[in-house]
Amino acid sequence: MIELAETYLGNITENASLSERIEECLEVYLSPTDSRKGRIHTRATSGTDVGIVKSRDWSLQEGDIFVTQEGKLLLIHLQEYQVMVLSFTEPVSNRVIDLIHLGHVLGNHHWPIIVHDGKIYVELVIDAEVIEATIRNFAIPDLQIDYEWRSPKEQLNFSQHAHKD
Repeated sequence: MIELAETYLGNITENASLSERIEECLEVYLSPTDSRKGRIHTRATSGTDVGIVKSRDWSLQEGDIFVTQEGKLLLIHLQEYQVMVLSFTEPVSNRVIDLIHLGHVLGNHHWPIIVHDGKIYVELVIDAEVIEATIRNFAIPDLQIDYEWRSPKEQLNFSQHAHKD
């Protein structure tokens, strides 16, 4: 049997009364990619299958609480995740056109990026090797590709966009 959760109650970090009620609850661990989906199928730490239905307009956060149709509380945890980090060993002033072209190609592939503290962070929505090969094809001098693990508390908010038909 699957527990279906559609009713959002709040977040335990913002609502003290919720944090007092979570002693007996289902707990799930989601990836950042899953946290944005409108329909999520996962398994609780107890082994129970769980379905979560929510609007795609918002992403689940660490500590979100739902109630299932059976009246059980569901606590959301976010998993640690890895991101690709692009940086430069030399100033990039002569590489602006290359970077615009790179950003265009990453965007056309729908690979979310954000620019933060002089670095470009790429969300790994597919195999890192594919993204890395695409970036290396640009042969941009002084471009360095690294990886970082991020905790849910250090979550980067990759912007989402959609094309209107």
